[in-house]
Amino acid sequence: MMLRDVINSYVAWRQDHGAKFDGGARMLHLFARHVGEGVECESVTDADVLGFLAGNGRLTRYRAGKHGALCGFYRYAISRGLVARSPVPAPEDEPRTPLPAPPYVFSREELRRLFGAIDACCQRSVQLNADTLRALLLLLYGAGLRFGEAQRLTLDDADLAEAVLTIRNTKFFKTRLVPVCPQLADALRAHVAKRVERPLPQRSASTVLANLDGTPLVGDTARDVFSRLLKAAGIRRDGNDGRRAPCLHSLRHAAAVHRLESWYRQGADVQRLLPALSTWLGHDSLDGTRVYLSMTPELLQEASVRFDRHVNGGGHE
Repeated sequence: MMLRDVINSYVAWRQDHGAKFDGGARMLHLFARHVGEGVECESVTDADVLGFLAGNGRLTRYRAGKHGALCGFYRYAISRGLVARSPVPAPEDEPRTPLPAPPYVFSREELRRLFGAIDACCQRSVQLNADTLRALLLLLYGAGLRFGEAQRLTLDDADLAEAVLTIRNTKFFKTRLVPVCPQLADALRAHVAKRVERPLPQRSASTVLANLDGTPLVGDTARDVFSRLLKAAGIRRDGNDGRRAPCLHSLRHAAAVHRLESWYRQGADVQRLLPALSTWLGHDSLDGTRVYLSMTPELLQEASVRFDRHVNGGGHE
């Protein structure tokens, strides 16, 4: 059986059992192109797999993703008698995966500069105007949404009278309710008032964020405009600080970190409040939320101050 046919069968099987598997499918199709889609599945060699895993650059976490996708694929192929053995190296034979670089977290001053540069940045924009870009950034930072969640948000799902957003089709197949503060609700109401003056191809099921012609916002367009906005605001990553480059998702990271900093300064019980933050962000476990506890020097400073007060004061806050 041809490699590409087995891959298509495996992807369909995973998706039929409830997995999105978009990333895994892309990985396996890249593997097929690397080996040659016209080869028989049984003909793939250990060297073919090692060449795909190695790639052309330095070792990154991407290799672990490729390894995991291939392990799952070959377990499927072996269980159905399509291959006799797996050419994928055992996990213990794989090089140690490097730790991921910490994400970029915008400071409050940087956020002020970003929002202040929106109008000038969008003067020549053909599709994404200043109003829509501002609403996008507010949803990512003010509501802590992922870009895809903000991109898919519809007019029906934005109950601004009750200041609640319904977030559907999330990363973990869950629907969640995200309350928004009065200021954000007011800003979104102002945006929606302008949005409904544009074409609504799906009526009230049309997206809140749209291009000037009413079509849904496209990721490449948003990222391109945001790149120009970063430049206009004078924000760039210091190449020696070890962080990832700032991007749209950095606004969500900033939302989580700034909330934690505020809780520390208010003397709140942060560990008790972590589940609430996890639910707000749409994480499937607390592990995804705890990483924010050590993400910035400001958070570490606030945690240190809390610890000193506890030790020296002899009591709980």
